[in-house]
Amino acid sequence: MIKIIHSILLLTLLFAFFRFSHAQETMPLINSTLDGEVVDAATKEPLTGATLQLEGVTHSTKTDGRGRFRFVTGQKFPYTIIVSYLGYQTRSIVATGSPITIELEPDATGLDEVVVVGYGEQRKSNLIGAIAKVNPATVKAIPEASFDTQIQGNVAGVQINGGTGIPGSNTFIRVRGATSINSSNDPLYIVDGIFVNNASLQSVAADRSTSPLADLSPEDIETIEVLKDAAAISIYGSRGANGVIIVTTKRGKFEQQPTVAVNTSQGWGWAPKQWELTTGPQHALLVEEYRANEGLAPVFTANTRGLPEDQPTYDRQAILNQTARYQNYAVSLTGGSEHTSYYLSATHADQEGIWKTMGFNRTGFKVNLDQKITDRIRVGTTNTLSRSIRNIGRAVGSGGTGALYQASVDIPTYLPIFDEEGVPLRWVNFDNIYSLTTETDNTAVSNHYIGNIYGEAEILPSLKFRSSFSLDYNSYDENEYWNTNLLRGIANNGEAIHSYTTSNYWVNEQTLSYQTSVAADHHIGILIGNHIEGTLVTNTYAAGTNFPNNSYTLISAAANQTVEESWRKNALVSFFSRVEYNFRGRYLLEATLRADGSSKFAAGNRWGYFPAVGAAWRLSDEPFLAHTGVTNLKLRASYGVAGNQNGIGDFAYRGLWGAGEGYPDKGAAELPGTAPLQLANPDLRWEKTSQLNLGVDFGIWNNRLIVEANYYRKYTTDALLQISVPNYIGFTSYLSNYGEISNRGFELTLNSENIQKKNFTWSTAFNIAQNKNKIEVLPSPMSFEDRSFLRIEQGVPLYSYWLYHFLGVDSQTGDMLLEDVNGDGQITPADRKVVGDAWPKFFGGLSNNLRYRHVDLNIQFTYSFGNRLWNHNRMLGEQGGRLDANRVIFASQLNRWQQPGDVTDVPRLTLENYSRQEVSRFFEDASFIRLRTLSVGYTFPVKNSHVFDRLRLYVVGTNLWIWTPYSGADPETRIERGESQNIQGYDFASPPTPRSVQFGINVTL
Repeated sequence: MIKIIHSILLLTLLFAFFRFSHAQETMPLINSTLDGEVVDAATKEPLTGATLQLEGVTHSTKTDGRGRFRFVTGQKFPYTIIVSYLGYQTRSIVATGSPITIELEPDATGLDEVVVVGYGEQRKSNLIGAIAKVNPATVKAIPEASFDTQIQGNVAGVQINGGTGIPGSNTFIRVRGATSINSSNDPLYIVDGIFVNNASLQSVAADRSTSPLADLSPEDIETIEVLKDAAAISIYGSRGANGVIIVTTKRGKFEQQPTVAVNTSQGWGWAPKQWELTTGPQHALLVEEYRANEGLAPVFTANTRGLPEDQPTYDRQAILNQTARYQNYAVSLTGGSEHTSYYLSATHADQEGIWKTMGFNRTGFKVNLDQKITDRIRVGTTNTLSRSIRNIGRAVGSGGTGALYQASVDIPTYLPIFDEEGVPLRWVNFDNIYSLTTETDNTAVSNHYIGNIYGEAEILPSLKFRSSFSLDYNSYDENEYWNTNLLRGIANNGEAIHSYTTSNYWVNEQTLSYQTSVAADHHIGILIGNHIEGTLVTNTYAAGTNFPNNSYTLISAAANQTVEESWRKNALVSFFSRVEYNFRGRYLLEATLRADGSSKFAAGNRWGYFPAVGAAWRLSDEPFLAHTGVTNLKLRASYGVAGNQNGIGDFAYRGLWGAGEGYPDKGAAELPGTAPLQLANPDLRWEKTSQLNLGVDFGIWNNRLIVEANYYRKYTTDALLQISVPNYIGFTSYLSNYGEISNRGFELTLNSENIQKKNFTWSTAFNIAQNKNKIEVLPSPMSFEDRSFLRIEQGVPLYSYWLYHFLGVDSQTGDMLLEDVNGDGQITPADRKVVGDAWPKFFGGLSNNLRYRHVDLNIQFTYSFGNRLWNHNRMLGEQGGRLDANRVIFASQLNRWQQPGDVTDVPRLTLENYSRQEVSRFFEDASFIRLRTLSVGYTFPVKNSHVFDRLRLYVVGTNLWIWTPYSGADPETRIERGESQNIQGYDFASPPTPRSVQFGINVTL
């Protein structure tokens, strides 16, 4: 593996310094030299890479990084130059002398815009699939470590939730719903043609998943495309079953003058809300009221703990929370000669968490190089190397060992934090928050390389061959030490853990593409290719307990040492083909077929075949719509099938045995043994999801208003599912194909150019989507989480909650009223039912971009309505079964029923009313409207500057305002557990999304 990385880096250096010699050319006749620049007509910003061609001849040139050009020709003034640039209207200019400034108007139709699709590019006008394009320049200033979180609210039908204030943690993302129970629902990520492994490698703090995507710097990203329907994703077969996110990073252009870009920002973030706890006197008052109602003796008396009104109040959350510092630095060099183009960058980001001990630090380097060997042969390489340091902290736990939330919230506020000598105190088996935030040692270091090399040859003008090899290599090194001032360290006389994981994921691909036109009306494209990939993940996990003292933290110093090792690997071989046809750009057809062979299935079921077909009709090109004001009208339809095997074991179909099962024989020593580990299922086969998509694209007034609408229906069969088996056979379950899931919904996107004046522009983008998920077939209900709060069963959606249905509080007695589902006159576990789910009824985003002269303003809102969230914090804070002097009480408990006539949803303080935790009154409406970002920038006029090509100052505020009926700290929060794929809509012990402000500067030289 090291040799492979060295080879790629060596190739990079060769590209950077290698020079080709060329034969001496005859000096042409020069009659005129034209110098000038090409700029945006509205913003006056330079346009890099614009093409200028002399009319009637082949002589052409391109603008450099400053938008400038020099045209040397044998013709004399005047002559006509044709100027073109993607996304702008082509102009013919008569040049009468030098210098000259050429202004290009943006092309409002946008139909010639190039969109990245599977293994190629297409003009937007020829798209059949549902593909959304995101400009990362509008979102990269959002202080999120991972770019997928930054695009939240920008793509219809894509539900994104960072969900925690833990920098570098993973992201919940669903493209058109969830299609699987046991297999993965995450989309496929492709960066510059490199398939990226987004699985978390975290193993020490297993209740916190991390995102390898956070190792990529958003500063390097040029465009992001999200592929959603079968026509778009089917070329990726099983890899694209849950949607595809394609990231294209920045590259240089040939014949481009060197351009240096510098960006830096500094900011601060803070918790927008804290959990509202009772004060010391309030806590004691509620405890005594409860004890009086139960006929128990008081505990807060003058002779014991003091009277309720005499109790002090201590704020542990003030110790946990901090004002987080954000820092971001990026510098890049872009350019190219006639035969070489390059992009080099160095970035550094440092982001503290709003909870102490948490943070994320990333340093990255990127090199993209392209080299023309001849006019028909090109080679290139993409390289990203990053080093990330994560301090993810401990936030979740059933006890108090290292749990930041429990140590700061679960201890009653009347109990002191320090003793009279300033020594931190521990209460009720919870760590002291001061000790926990100053003495916890928990870090993870990731050294992550993502890169590829490619070569492509133009065999014929219409026939191109491409071959590439890519590698995603990640070494993830975790260390943790619990000293003897913390509960876990006390119990083990010091405890150290070290986990080292390597993920080695490689892909080799070959494609052959053919494009031709027949009689100028018939356009045909054919693509065939193959894909080979392999994955190897290894882990060494070592632990040590019983240390001499806290100065020794290496496991080698422990009296008791254990070690575990594991590895897993899989391979996939694929063949694929796509055929495209369009007639005059009016009637469009596309067909795709991919065959995937996976090592996760037995030989008889190893291959899966996934076809797709699509068609589109551009009605706006028909004569009957001429002169109607309709700029674009296109109807689209597609249907296809994708497979899924992600997320299941690498040896899923095999019967497995495990070693390390010692057994006693004669004597006290154990003998080595093995034991059955997994039941075999040679009939295991691919999970399959079919998808129908119907869409329409509509634009009027020269596309000043653009509408895109999609309706889809996805249906999953042969769901990969762990089926329960009788315990007497020695297993609890085995993996099988049993289950069907449906998703159906709509997406609507509106883009409008409201005002387009020379000095003032205003554009709006709005999207809304709905997804309805349903389990169509399931052999028996399945429950998740310790108390089975979540339950999935036939006829209900994933992420459903199985609870006692809360009907309110009797205003006369103060007793909690629960639904008697079976009508037997008693409330028993048989009365629990599915009361709702975490899916929103609709969600989306709204953004406005305004520019007045040199000032720009961006405002983005994200929203979600109808989603519900289980408030586990509140359930425990309202005592979850008991009220006593040693457990926290939330301030919401003060709204309890006290006398006849009180109208409230908080019952009378009695054991009967608080003996059940699984009550739907804690399953709250978590709808929200969030001011996601507000940014203001000023671009200095530097047209005549000899130093700057561009200078912009900006300020960005995120999460500045939110409306929500949810009582918790954040309606988008979520928990991370081992079963996290099926535990969604669950709020417990997670820091909320920070509120932040950043100041930054962009400079181009």
